[in-house]
Amino acid sequence: MTDHPARYPDQVLTGRLLLRRTTDADLAAVTEVLTDPEAHAHNPARPRTPREVAELLASWREHWRDDGIGYWAVLSRESGELLGVGGLRVHAVGGERVLNLSYSFRPRHWGRGYATEMARASLERAAVSHPDLPPVVVTAPENTPAQRVAEKLGLARSGAVELDPEEGELLVYRRP
Repeated sequence: MTDHPARYPDQVLTGRLLLRRTTDADLAAVTEVLTDPEAHAHNPARPRTPREVAELLASWREHWRDDGIGYWAVLSRESGELLGVGGLRVHAVGGERVLNLSYSFRPRHWGRGYATEMARASLERAAVSHPDLPPVVVTAPENTPAQRVAEKLGLARSGAVELDPEEGELLVYRRP
């Protein structure tokens, strides 16, 4: 585990959201999000299988343990419903260690600014806890909703990378 100047929080409240580490109790709701083909309409990764989702949740706990940062369950403060998942994790992009900003929400919650709200909170805290790692968004060229979120956060297209031959070339957004 890397020493960090400040601890990245396990839980954060924003105006409309509760962001918290995922738990085993989230498996069913996260599976609904990550196995939904509609939720992956713009995502270069295909919908996951239930088994893959369980493995992902386990890996997210490892990221928190090893790197002191990870993806959150994103819940409505009003209803308690899990709207999606997202946040930051340490990742290698083009040989560089970065904080990969990711967000995946149930389609019925798209267009309401939840991804931007979650991402802003993630970036604000990471600027204090992990200032040495630049945040990036890696997205498919056709994923204009994710690109709009990146731009709202002040990130700009900085190039392209191929992380997986099956996914092809992906766009990279980062701070100018």
